[in-house]
This record gives sequence, structure tokens and C-alpha cells, in this order.
Amino acid sequence: MRRTFPPLAGYTALARGVRETYLDLALALNFLVDGLLLLGVNRLLGRPPNYRHCALGALLGAGYASACLLPGWRFLGGIPWRVGCLALMARIAFGGRREGIRAGLLFLLLSLALGGAAMGFGGGFFGILGAAGCIFLLALACMGGNKLGQRLLEVELVRNGRKVHLLALADTGNGLRDPITGEQVLIIGPEAAQALTGLTKKQLADPVGTLAERPIPCLRLIPYRVVGHGGMLLALNVEQARIGQYRGSVLVAFAPEELEASGRYQALAGGMSG
Repeated sequence: MRRTFPPLAGYTALARGVRETYLDLALALNFLVDGLLLLGVNRLLGRPPNYRHCALGALLGAGYASACLLPGWRFLGGIPWRVGCLALMARIAFGGRREGIRAGLLFLLLSLALGGAAMGFGGGFFGILGAAGCIFLLALACMGGNKLGQRLLEVELVRNGRKVHLLALADTGNGLRDPITGEQVLIIGPEAAQALTGLTKKQLADPVGTLAERPIPCLRLIPYRVVGHGGMLLALNVEQARIGQYRGSVLVAFAPEELEASGRYQALAGGMSG
């Protein structure tokens, strides 16, 4: 598939004295490059790679880049449109939380770095693709997909038709266990707790008083202790849970304060990740 356009470095080939741009080549190149950059951002931040969301984001970027080549659509190459497309790609690939915004900014920086790296590789199809591949491999080698030795897990909790998606830190030092069964407990922050149960932050901060009101059936207390401090957390058994590779039920405790200030993760998981 090709159209006769003005010369465009990287996608053009000389044929019969005119420059021809191959739209299928532009689509494939941008899909591969954007996909590698999105996955590289996940690696740098230690996030679990969501291949489906990254593929959808890369497909949007590839479609946008190809549309910019069409006569009458050149205006899409303007800065506002480019920034808007990058923001939407980041929203699809990383979500809309604070950590998603942070990942989107890193994706923008990597995209800018790609331009300089591609020039070093000589430009062209293989130069751009090679530069993107090197950025991805650098992210993989330098960070090992594990930011500062931390590993994040995708978590999905389902209760009474309410579904919550969040990221959990695989915290090997999380020793909170069910005093009855001895099983490890998943700890989630107040925002996720409210989305899952409807309990407010004020209710979570007063676990004994809230339990006396019995706002939710089967709600119970879990004792906890950290350095120099201890107390009680409200907890509830969730039958449908996914934590990394683990599938099954899990006892979920509700923290009254956010577990991480930047919002990088919203839960703490112990050894139940599978």
C-alpha cells in the first residue's frame, strides 16, 4: 500500500523518479516503536507489563502517525495534536492515576530521546526501530523490571458486583496474617477500600466503632503491629481475587491512610502472589 507524497525521511523509497510513501510500512514501524517504548516505561517503573493495553496504545500511536501522512491531514502533525495523542496513549497504557501520569511523562521523555537516538543509528526504518529496541533493552538491563528492588503486582478484587483494579507492592516484609487461619493478608489503601466496600476513610480510622455499627456483613478486625505502634484494621474476606498469578479468595485489610505517598501502588501483598 503506497501513496505518492512529498519526500518523508524514514518511510520513502525512490520509484520512477518520484518519492513514494508506504503507509503500511509507517503503520508497522510506529506500532513496533511505540510498543517498545510503552513496555520500556513499565520496566523502568517496575510495573507489571500489560501487553494488551500497551498494544492498544501503540496501535493508536501508529494510526495517528499514519494519518499525519495523508493529504489534508497534515495539520495533525502540529504540537498540540502530538501532545494530545501521547497523553491518550499513556492513558490507555498506564491508566489515569497519579502513577499513570508519571508514567506518561516518562513515556514523553523516552519519545523525545528516541529522536536523537534514531539519528545516531542513521535514521530510516531500521535505524528508528533499532533505537527503540536499544532503549527498551537499556530499561530492561539497567532496572531489570524492578525499581529499587521493588516488584509490583496487578490486583483485581471483585465483591458484590464491584470490581477494583490496583497495583500491589510484593512486600516480603509484610508479616500481617489472619490470627485464625495463619494466612497472609492483603492490605489496601482507603481509596480502593471505599471503591470495594463503600466504607469511608473516617470509618476506616475508627475500626472498633465501625464494627459496632455493622455496616457490612462478615466485617471483622485484624490486629497489626509495626515498629513502636500497633492497633486494629478492618478486614473482609473477598472470594474473587487475583494477585499476580494467584487466583482465589483472600482476606483484605483496609488501611486508613494511603500506603505510598506518590500513589505508585495502592496495596501491600505478601507471599500470596503465586
